[in-house]
Amino acid sequence: MLRSLGQRPVTGSDEDPRVAELRTAVSRLRRELAAHPAEFPDRVVAEDELAALAAMAAHGIPEIPRLRRSLLLVAGAIGSVSALARALSDVRSAVELFGEPRPR
Repeated sequence: MLRSLGQRPVTGSDEDPRVAELRTAVSRLRRELAAHPAEFPDRVVAEDELAALAAMAAHGIPEIPRLRRSLLLVAGAIGSVSALARALSDVRSAVELFGEPRPR
């Protein structure tokens, strides 16, 4: 995983490594959620917000407030599902790579 903001992707692309990290983490959590057999009340909320996070990651540098909002909704929706805790933690770590929003 890329943790330093100064690192460049090895593939030679100009993609921001934070975006690549976010895309990877969101993809993993989406797969794990899809494979999770139990239904729970806010599963649809989690799926919708993960789709929104994936779309943000697919279109370059996302808006930090929107990232954080989606993370909170996903965490609230699946936070009690212990089988998804590691993947959720990875998404949180990827969102934190973007730091604080810039003042306007």
